[in-house]
Amino acid sequence: MSLDLRVVSHLLGLLMLVFSSLILALAGFAYFDHLVGMTANSADLRALLVAAAGGAFLGFALLAAGKKPGSYLGQREALLLVALSWLVGAGVGALPYRLWSVMRPDAATTPHSFDSSINCYFESISGLTTTGATILPVISSIPRSLLLWRATTHWLGGLGIVVLFVAVLPILGVGGRRVYRIESPGPTPEGVRPRIQDAARALWFIYMGLTLIEVLALRLAGMGWFDSVCHTFATLGTGGFSTLDSSIAGFHSTLIHVVIIVFMILAGINFSLFHQLLHKQWRTVVKDPELRAYLAIMVVGTVIITVSLLQRGAATPDSEEAMGVGRVVRDSLFQVVSIQTTTGFCTADFDTWGFVAKTTLLMLMFCGACAGSTGGGIKVVRILIAVKILVAEIEHVYRRTVVRSVKIGKSAIDSELKINTLVYLVSIAGLFAAGTAALMVLEADRNIDITTAATASVATLNNIGPGLARVGATQNYEWFSGAGKIVLSILMVLGRLEVFTIVALLTPRFWRSE
Repeated sequence: MSLDLRVVSHLLGLLMLVFSSLILALAGFAYFDHLVGMTANSADLRALLVAAAGGAFLGFALLAAGKKPGSYLGQREALLLVALSWLVGAGVGALPYRLWSVMRPDAATTPHSFDSSINCYFESISGLTTTGATILPVISSIPRSLLLWRATTHWLGGLGIVVLFVAVLPILGVGGRRVYRIESPGPTPEGVRPRIQDAARALWFIYMGLTLIEVLALRLAGMGWFDSVCHTFATLGTGGFSTLDSSIAGFHSTLIHVVIIVFMILAGINFSLFHQLLHKQWRTVVKDPELRAYLAIMVVGTVIITVSLLQRGAATPDSEEAMGVGRVVRDSLFQVVSIQTTTGFCTADFDTWGFVAKTTLLMLMFCGACAGSTGGGIKVVRILIAVKILVAEIEHVYRRTVVRSVKIGKSAIDSELKINTLVYLVSIAGLFAAGTAALMVLEADRNIDITTAATASVATLNNIGPGLARVGATQNYEWFSGAGKIVLSILMVLGRLEVFTIVALLTPRFWRSE
């Protein structure tokens, strides 16, 4: 059976229309800001309107070229749809940035980071993949409507625009299950709802409920409404885009930091567990092995970094408060949670921390959050499976006659999942090495060091955002060459779609008739 590109075109067109509608809604916000005098000119409003029109034109063109799917969506069509949703969606998402750069009154006299189309695409794909790596050295240089759009891309990318697509557009039918399984981060979430559309809706209702609660919590903690919405979108999407150049460190409030810590932890948990909680399955949730490991890793990481920082004297010795134990513990916990959940918010410049603290954070960058969460990384469940396999193989060396099944909790891990996990780990290691090598070559004339190249590679591949050295907590990605940014953008997509979806498209057999 041949690949039906017309079906993919039709569904992609519908998705682009949904995307354009959201951009149009942001134009309404820009109009309100202009009316109340929050913006000095209407360049952002015009940019959003033109971007929405451009996205709608693309959507209708794809619809015209395509055809409605039947009751079945093939595996290859689902793979292609998911990949193009991110790649094309990022292009549409980049339009508001690029158009605003052209339309702003001082465009001819004052250069801006968004003057480059590659920069705009990088910012957009970073938002949708919930990476949070930015090319903006001065975030406050763009209007509030575009700041809200940046945060909205995180919120959309959190559980995946394709999962939303399945939830609201039932025409996918049986094929919707394929899209959902490909897009959902980590191994397929179980225990939500038997029907795939109901499962997607359940996850999004939980997601929106948490969104509303965090917005209110941040507002009560002292953050303004606009900042509360933007940081909630970035927190629950585990993205990390902030409205301030100094990220969360710019909010000098312990309560705000605590609220964000709590919701970063929640965003990194398998969302099917929330559904189980709503159905009062407390014992199942408490006994979940991945959840226990996820929280244990956070505790251990926080203790290690806290002890390391206290031995050095302080976490951020910029004030008398920073020298206190309470501040050290708070910064340690915040950065451990932020890095492990792949959110990427910062309350301290961890690039100034000692070797032990930075090494711990680097290990957490690879670990990531739970499967079925909005977080990136390898996922805790894969780490558990790999450790279990390692222990079983070591035991097999000195007990050749013993055959012990690998289990996570009470569930036995079959051979297919074992192989899939090990192949994925090897793939991530290979991509990390390849990304590092590519950056070292492409950015040689910019005197890139190995620490910057390696942590930029892992931070984009695992959708974290900040790394170390020249991509550290107080730095940005603007200085990379266009080729370097393309490599980093590819790593972001590979990490968000967990490698196999994109790699499958590069194989000649994918495009051949069966």
